[in-house]
Amino acid sequence: MRTSRLALLAPAIAAVAALTMTACSSSDSSDTDTEGATVSTIFGDVTVPENPQRVVALGWSDAETALALGVQPVGASDWLAVGGDGLGPWVEESYDTPPTILGTYEVDIESVAALDPDLILWTRSTNDQATYDQLSELAPTVGAPAGTEIAYGTTWDGQTELVAEALGKEAEGRTLIDETNAAFDAATAANPEFDGKNVVVGTLYSGQLGAYVDGDTRVEFMKRLGFVNKPEIQAQASDGKFAIDLSAENAAQLDADLTVMFPIGETADAIANDPSIQGLPVARDGRLVVLGDLDLSNAFSAASVAGTRYALENAVPLFAAPLKG
Repeated sequence: MRTSRLALLAPAIAAVAALTMTACSSSDSSDTDTEGATVSTIFGDVTVPENPQRVVALGWSDAETALALGVQPVGASDWLAVGGDGLGPWVEESYDTPPTILGTYEVDIESVAALDPDLILWTRSTNDQATYDQLSELAPTVGAPAGTEIAYGTTWDGQTELVAEALGKEAEGRTLIDETNAAFDAATAANPEFDGKNVVVGTLYSGQLGAYVDGDTRVEFMKRLGFVNKPEIQAQASDGKFAIDLSAENAAQLDADLTVMFPIGETADAIANDPSIQGLPVARDGRLVVLGDLDLSNAFSAASVAGTRYALENAVPLFAAPLKG
């Protein structure tokens, strides 16, 4: 799992930052020099420009969230490696001009600086203080919402609300949130059997088994449907981590009323052919749901408004089928 290996080792590029600040002199002032909203993040309050023109979206799903609000970033990170402009097929919006695609886990400060940003979105990330400090030297940087406890723990609605506030698109953001909540309500009403059932959301990553814990966006999706993250998994959660590793000997912990799994860096066959998984009661009884379709597993993991709606439409029926009486 990435949780035990993540590291952001980008060096400070002081000379580039200084050049960027010089370029923002009063002789070149524009609408973006006017202060806008002050937003609350885990790094403290951040005052953002009123009308940002050069938004760089570094956090997971920050770019598609900005697009959904009518703002086109000049730089974006392709967290799910979908290629092209970094947008999955679940995203309806498109770019007029494709953004510069930037790194994900390791933020290249120099590449970000070269885009001359006036606002940086980093709302779903490692929450690394040193990286944030470097980014905030380049432009106002919006990190995860205040109160976020784990890496990549910004939920779809928290991300939408924060990005909307930073971009001055609060009304548009509220509409997106309300519409998506209505879709969740419809899904829970149609599937009362979800309520109170234990669930495990797991993965097989380069041969390593793992399971996600409370605060991870995939677990929060399932909880919003009425499921409860399996207590045995949750009891192993570590501060700041979104998942736990499991050895093959402990694969039985993946057993639950419903187990949802997807491969990372593998094909679905790796799960289908893993005896430690297929020997579980949940697999033998047909209550193991493998998200083998890459678009679906990516949308489920994207935790954006668009990805969430795509998962509600396409994954929820898969969850419901084995639990229907």
